[in-house]
Amino acid sequence: MARFDSIACAQRDHGFRTGDGDGLSRRGFLGMSALTTAFAANMRVLDVLQAPTLAAELKRQQKSVILLWLAGGASQLETWDPKPGRPTGGPFRAISTDIAGVQVCELLPKMATRMKTTALIRSLNTRNGDHGGGTILMETGRSKEAAVDFPDLGAIIARELGRADSQVPDYVSLYSETEGRHKGGPGFLGARYAPMFLTDSMIPPNIRRLDSIPEADHRDRAEFQKLLARRFQTTHPNASVASHGMAYERVRGLMASESLFDVNQEPQSMRHFYGPTQFQEQCLVARRLVEAGVPFVKVARAWWDSHGQNFETHRELCADLDQGMSALLDDLGQRGLLENTLVLTFGEFGRTPQINASLGRDHFANAWSCSLSGCGIKGGTVYGKTDADGQTVTEGETKAGDLFATIFAALGIDPAKEYQFGARPIPIVDFGCQPVKEILA
Repeated sequence: MARFDSIACAQRDHGFRTGDGDGLSRRGFLGMSALTTAFAANMRVLDVLQAPTLAAELKRQQKSVILLWLAGGASQLETWDPKPGRPTGGPFRAISTDIAGVQVCELLPKMATRMKTTALIRSLNTRNGDHGGGTILMETGRSKEAAVDFPDLGAIIARELGRADSQVPDYVSLYSETEGRHKGGPGFLGARYAPMFLTDSMIPPNIRRLDSIPEADHRDRAEFQKLLARRFQTTHPNASVASHGMAYERVRGLMASESLFDVNQEPQSMRHFYGPTQFQEQCLVARRLVEAGVPFVKVARAWWDSHGQNFETHRELCADLDQGMSALLDDLGQRGLLENTLVLTFGEFGRTPQINASLGRDHFANAWSCSLSGCGIKGGTVYGKTDADGQTVTEGETKAGDLFATIFAALGIDPAKEYQFGARPIPIVDFGCQPVKEILA
């Protein structure tokens, strides 16, 4: 508890996002005391929100992102842009999808039947084939600068879609350091938008009530703290005091949200639906988190760095991705969440069309692919094209910043928006980058 008390004291209310002016604002809506109490009491089953008007307001405004990060760099030829029959194509076939004329690699049979919800960009040219530099580029949408620590995608989404009064995390990153790469972070936006890193367990550490404190005592202490806080705020009505109280309630909410990370809370049938691997269970946790209002969840699947035995490696990893991603999209769709949840797949770069002497593919950033599904995306579309061997982009070259601009536009965030870093205005996407409008709904 001491750790969380110190965190609470450090929090500040920045007053972000007050709604779009159409009816009740999101903050006003979720700031009502009755809803706040219900939210803290049960972070997963928000019965009070079953009233049609409130449910519609929440559904209209609550948007989330799930990034399936393919750490190490997945091969576009064994996923979204196969080249069968070519010297660079490898042993796998291309299979038809539920979109006429669109094919993917046979290693993704389940996703092949779900392309109506998914758009592909096959023309990424990010030009940085170094793990460190490529990761920073694809985490922040721009190359590193010595003078500025840029926020990563999750921090920006937390800043734009999170709530100052939220009692669940704004940004959760699951097992994102599996290959020892750069983990991302809030940069100049500050610690308020730092991710909750879960690298040893899917259950966050240090949020459980101590066994030495009975539940009744814990509840009584919380109520007593609320009473004292209300009295103090009455005699000291200023933003700092209100911010402290809000931060304390946020910590209490985080403690109450422990069950969100526990897949054992799900029926066995749902766990079986997603699958038993770590990545598949993390996809299930990601759904639980966005359902509770977490704006950004990153789920990392490692070891795509296939310099040797690329085809055996991708047979295993693609099976994991295919099962977890297809289950996630189905589950989100069945719950009415997919229209407000953007699901992304990419890593730091792709793999070379050339097959090396170890039957592997090396780092390649000049012509590779990513996928976008759900919120704000025109499913069933394919943007960009590579040549017959996958060596170069021949149509629709797309930079990392263009991808970020597309993500923001899909979520209703203005890609032209700027942050202020000291005296310097910094746009949230790199200069000259534009959304890929062809895949936006």
